Amino acid sequence: MSRGITAEELERLESSEYLLIDIRDSSAFEYGHIDGAVNIAQDKLCAEELPKDKKIIICCRSGIISGQTAEELCDSGLDAYDLLGGYVEWLRIKMADRQVTADVELSLRKKFKKSIWCKFTKAINEYELVKPNDKIAVCISGGKDSMLMAKLFQELKRHDKFPFEVEFLVMDPGYSPENRHVIEENARSMSIPVHIFESDIFDSVYNIEKNPCYICARMRRGYLYSHAKALGCNKIALGHHFDDVIETILMGMLYGGQVQTMMPKLHSTNFEGMELIRPLYLVREADIKHWRDYNGLHFIQCACKFTDTCTTCAPDSRTVSKRMEIKNLIAELKKINPQVEKNIFRSVENVNTNTVIAYKDNEGVHRFLDTYDKKTDLK
Repeated sequence: MSRGITAEELERLESSEYLLIDIRDSSAFEYGHIDGAVNIAQDKLCAEELPKDKKIIICCRSGIISGQTAEELCDSGLDAYDLLGGYVEWLRIKMADRQVTADVELSLRKKFKKSIWCKFTKAINEYELVKPNDKIAVCISGGKDSMLMAKLFQELKRHDKFPFEVEFLVMDPGYSPENRHVIEENARSMSIPVHIFESDIFDSVYNIEKNPCYICARMRRGYLYSHAKALGCNKIALGHHFDDVIETILMGMLYGGQVQTMMPKLHSTNFEGMELIRPLYLVREADIKHWRDYNGLHFIQCACKFTDTCTTCAPDSRTVSKRMEIKNLIAELKKINPQVEKNIFRSVENVNTNTVIAYKDNEGVHRFLDTYDKKTDLK
């Protein structure tokens, strides 16, 4: 039988006494993990040579499957323990009564002024995302991107160059109590006055086998538009960043056979007078992670029911793996050409319609043959 160890007991142990193994997938581990943990996938543990002179503590997301893994290690002769409650419980205790508002705000004004604040304001100015008398619903999912966006909007309000209002909107589509607590505690510790409303989206998509994550995202956006409009907002702000944009460009080309991008703003087709804006459009994900780690912040990667059992979004893993493939591809290309990310972004700013075979707009498809005989080629 495996034994359990609480997060409080873990904190009292000397680091030399134990090895903490996080068996979540690598993307979840990168998103946030316990200090000192090593990431080894559950199916790879049997191939690892683990120390017999230390306590082996197994951590998963919510403590649901770590017990079984620890028990198997005990059966093989190791001194293995299950971290009770997993990463989520450790996070709950870590965040209790914490107040980081002043440090987080100072970091945006000083250390991250150039890499985050200036890029945030550049996107707002360049794409005209915020205008006088706007009322913007800043949509917070609980992750690093949307929480950073909320703090940036608070900072923008302090500058007050023209009048506009913000509402910090959190939709609870069916979070577990633990996940909702993490979101609420992060908002409290950073002094973000969130307005929380509830829906049953997770229950609605739980039994959908084909593309549940896509359907969930569409439904969530619809609920956000509807609630924001009821609050008198004319815009919703989402936390997509620069890396999301360039990954979308390549995914469209390599998997969709089309050239398109994630736009910095869009008019809603279903909610008249509403607009979607992406103020982190020019902010790099690496800089967001740096800001998170510099301030010792911890967030939950994904809080849906598909991940509450320590798995990835398996019903839609094809889409998830495609984005990871693209992310890894860009990382490899960057080793050869450090400018590759900027060039991918610029490719959709420098489209020359005279040198493409065809392009589409609201009027339909336009082919180069339509005007070919009317033009004189330059030699």
